[in-house]
Amino acid sequence: MIVLGVLLILLAGAGIALVLTEESARYILFGYTFEPNHVEMFLSGAAASAVLLLGVWLLGSGSRRTARQRRRLRSARAEASDRVARLEDEKRDLERKLEREHTNGPAHGDHSGDRLVAGSDERR
Repeated sequence: MIVLGVLLILLAGAGIALVLTEESARYILFGYTFEPNHVEMFLSGAAASAVLLLGVWLLGSGSRRTARQRRRLRSARAEASDRVARLEDEKRDLERKLEREHTNGPAHGDHSGDRLVAGSDERR
């Protein structure tokens, strides 16, 4: 939308520059000669103004849309970063808890409190 808006603004600007640089009411464009009367000049000026306004509107709406997308992306990144930080904190807490259980746990020969998660080779 932004690119289309800029192109329309440039097109309207080129039309206005063409009218301002010609000394007479005769305009040569792409090999064709135009001699518009007063009504045709007014209508072409209105059309150029409409194209200019449409270009400005497209440029503004595209900029707002891009800013809105960037805000959403920024908030999603911040949320993901917060989630990662919480998971890392939880991981550190679990590692500390596991370390405390190993240092304060039962004697090395006593395995009565052990629970095996996966299959074991130990026989009782």
